[in-house]
Amino acid sequence: MAEFLLIHGSCHGAWCWRDVIPALEALGHSARAIDLPGHGADDTPADEVTLDSYADAILDAIDTPVVLVGHSMAGFPITAAAEKAPEKIAHLVYLCAYAPTGGVSLVQMRQAAPRQPLLPALEKSADGLSFTVKPDMARGVFYHDCPDAAVAYAVPRLCPQPIAPQATALEVTERSRALPRDYIRCTEDRTIPPEYQVTMTEGWPAHRVHSLRTGHSPFFADPAALARLLGDIVEAG
Repeated sequence: MAEFLLIHGSCHGAWCWRDVIPALEALGHSARAIDLPGHGADDTPADEVTLDSYADAILDAIDTPVVLVGHSMAGFPITAAAEKAPEKIAHLVYLCAYAPTGGVSLVQMRQAAPRQPLLPALEKSADGLSFTVKPDMARGVFYHDCPDAAVAYAVPRLCPQPIAPQATALEVTERSRALPRDYIRCTEDRTIPPEYQVTMTEGWPAHRVHSLRTGHSPFFADPAALARLLGDIVEAG
């Protein structure tokens, strides 16, 4: 059985994995989640949060090699962690995530998408260091297919997202590319266009690309199916 470390996306925290952790444990795996700097219970100020600090937080949480799962923007932090210490990672899984190609930032990747469905829901802070998601638009972009109770749980917990980590270019080498890497596309995603998820995985081996018929938050929309798919990915190696 595998040990999973689950990494949240923009404006989220470890809390978003609350339903997936027990679902993975029910399948015999171990699983945990962490708050990246400036998210959840971590109160690092936005002006001190960097992509490097995200990677360090991930690596500090690892004692033995893990299956590292990154949701959405966490595609960049998990790749950065793998570039720094590939020996700590047994497998990378990108969950409707930005899959870095190297030499560009997440902001640049987002701008390259054919559509920008998230943009109208974002509001930049007065100091320009972070952005938030407008509460009245959060359900539409993040949780349109999630249970009402999950939406009520999630929306008040959304936090400001520091911009600096997303504006930092990441060099990608064989240190991370040599690791087993799988991608899970979410075909009903209203945050990262599904067709762009296809573009990001062009050239990946077919057996490394999977699909879930959910929106951007499968951890709430269908946590059991997500857990089963993660288990299948690990079993396939």
